[in-house]
Amino acid sequence: MRALLAEQDVEIVECPGGEGVTLDAIYLRDAAIFTPRGVVLCRMGKAARAAEPAAAGRFFAATGVPVLGSIESPGVLEGGDVMWFDERTVAVGRGYRTNEHGIAQLRALLDSDVEVIVVPLPHFRGPQDVFHLMSILSPIDRDLAVAYSPLMPVPFREWLLARSIRLVEVPDEEFDSMAGNVLALAPRRCLMLEGNPVTRARLETAGAHVLTYDGSEISVKGGGGPTCLTRPLVRDP
Repeated sequence: MRALLAEQDVEIVECPGGEGVTLDAIYLRDAAIFTPRGVVLCRMGKAARAAEPAAAGRFFAATGVPVLGSIESPGVLEGGDVMWFDERTVAVGRGYRTNEHGIAQLRALLDSDVEVIVVPLPHFRGPQDVFHLMSILSPIDRDLAVAYSPLMPVPFREWLLARSIRLVEVPDEEFDSMAGNVLALAPRRCLMLEGNPVTRARLETAGAHVLTYDGSEISVKGGGGPTCLTRPLVRDP
């Protein structure tokens, strides 16, 4: 995966661990949220991951990335539930890893003219499962996204379509192999797990250039795809 990213001229910066940080920390996306004004450090919905936001905060402080604020108790908020569509529009999944208090605190930290779209997530496999908004939707371009519609709330799906976002549908047989978890490296250039040929073919038909990596160890066993394994710091506009 690192080699593929490097081939795409992506600069890789490693975030070190710290006291109390477990193997779950490889899924760096969840510990922090980037906003136009700086980073928001999350408060994890999984107790075993409680030390990760502070470790990420120390890394950001050391590298000069501004920290806007932190989510505090009783709020919980994880980065996998937060998805920006432009600088003034962000969707936040309300599930077992992100609650109303966390969403309210995020809203308070953002500019008043940022629209926060709250997306109720399904119970699905219960509170112990790793399920985020990014489990069922991955933006690939401003007008293209990979989606698993059977678990998507109807109002949110209609909202996406009203924005003229074309949805590349993930078939049922490729949902558990995380075909819906796709990392956009650039508009219509993306990285996904191997073993999802139908979704890959649909992406390519939609004009996307698709790279794949072997996620049998770092993704499937921990329930975290390429979006979970990365936290983009800077994108070329």
